[in-house]
Amino acid sequence: MNQVPRTLFEKIWDRHRVLEREDGQTLLYVDRHLIHDGSEPAFTRLAKRGVGVRAPGRTFATPDHYVLTDARSVPDIPDPERRSMVEKLIANTQAAGITMFGLDDPRQGIVHVVGPEQGLSLPGMLLVCGDSHTATHGALGAMAFGIGSTEVGHVLATQTLWQRKPKSLRITVDGMLGAGVTAKDVILAIIAQIGAAGATGHLIEYAGSAIRGLSVQGRLTLCNMSIEAGGRAGMVAPDDTTYQFLHGRPYAPSGADWDRAVAEWRALPSDAEAVFDREEVLDGAAIAPMVTWGTSPEDAAPITGVVPDPDSVADAEQAAMMRRSLDYMGLHPGTLLADIPVDRVFIGSCTNGRIEDLREAAAIARNRHVADGVTAWVVPGSGLVKAEAEAEGLDRIFEAAGFSWRYAGCSMCLGTNGEIAAPGERCASTSNRNFMGRQGPGARTHLMSPAMAAAAAVTGHLTDVRSLGKG
Repeated sequence: MNQVPRTLFEKIWDRHRVLEREDGQTLLYVDRHLIHDGSEPAFTRLAKRGVGVRAPGRTFATPDHYVLTDARSVPDIPDPERRSMVEKLIANTQAAGITMFGLDDPRQGIVHVVGPEQGLSLPGMLLVCGDSHTATHGALGAMAFGIGSTEVGHVLATQTLWQRKPKSLRITVDGMLGAGVTAKDVILAIIAQIGAAGATGHLIEYAGSAIRGLSVQGRLTLCNMSIEAGGRAGMVAPDDTTYQFLHGRPYAPSGADWDRAVAEWRALPSDAEAVFDREEVLDGAAIAPMVTWGTSPEDAAPITGVVPDPDSVADAEQAAMMRRSLDYMGLHPGTLLADIPVDRVFIGSCTNGRIEDLREAAAIARNRHVADGVTAWVVPGSGLVKAEAEAEGLDRIFEAAGFSWRYAGCSMCLGTNGEIAAPGERCASTSNRNFMGRQGPGARTHLMSPAMAAAAAVTGHLTDVRSLGKG
């Protein structure tokens, strides 16, 4: 009897299904649970109930949201509430026997950077974390998504999670990406096409020759922003690029176990005849370096374009939203995107804080200098990324160009550690969200790739990186 063709998502869902309720909810077994310094409320609830951690060996922690990136020790965190979040993570993980990569550990970093580089994120896994950008780990062929604080407690206590099965959406990007076009440009182009709610209720699988041509680090960037398109998660089918990236990672299988794991992983990609609930297609060769102009990731356009005019939009509600965005951003319709000045530049985050991202930015910063009046930061995604960049001399390139070279952490991506822009400051950012106040009250954020951010830093305005070449 022939088995019905299944998608990558369906294969992973089926193998993790424990039981189903009549209301359509499914209890799923969780392979890996990642936690950070925002997990304290979940531990507090468990303590009140007298419940322990079910599978501490499947849980890994690192502080990232509340740590400073200009200092390393916990006592250096001046705000007592933020310092307490890190202290409680240390205490809770020690009490439960959970492995933690702390501030004194070179492996510390942003949880979605640490997971893949340690081999904690593997094909076929169900991985969760109390952070919306957990979709990042889907780049390795895992089903990974963010969960709320109450759900974090449920997973800690039971190693399971109730979920309603989402629909499937395949987004195919074929063609060769042009010069200066990166994974960040691809995902911004996707979100601009389908909208910030375009994938609501769906799990996305990215496919096509342009996706297969991305490195794992590029795929991590792509999957990271699946949530910005409304998706429950994003995935890329594992292939030889995936296996080469994972081989030898500390927590990846080794020896004979590695051979068995790869043989199993090769059966994961969607079957040729698998049916998706929806399909979207983009031409990779037509994608240009992208920037956002508004207050949603869907407000993205090629750097060669102009600020759009709300009066040209037929939908009254959409036009009103555009006017509110432009008013907040201090922009006028028809302005060339490449003429918009910047005050700050942030290169980092779980979206673009990996070594390849820093190499791309350094290639632009080399032999150039940050423009007068611009404050520019580079925040590596982990201590290991920082060390690798320093071994390659990237830190010296950035510092010679006038960038601030900092320690690992989430930093200005969301500013919960206090590192924010001033009201009215315009920031070219490699992070994932450009919401009102995301980088500080009144701060104005433009999303773009690391190379584009570096180009903005050295020119003082949004710039088509293709016009600069290498430094």
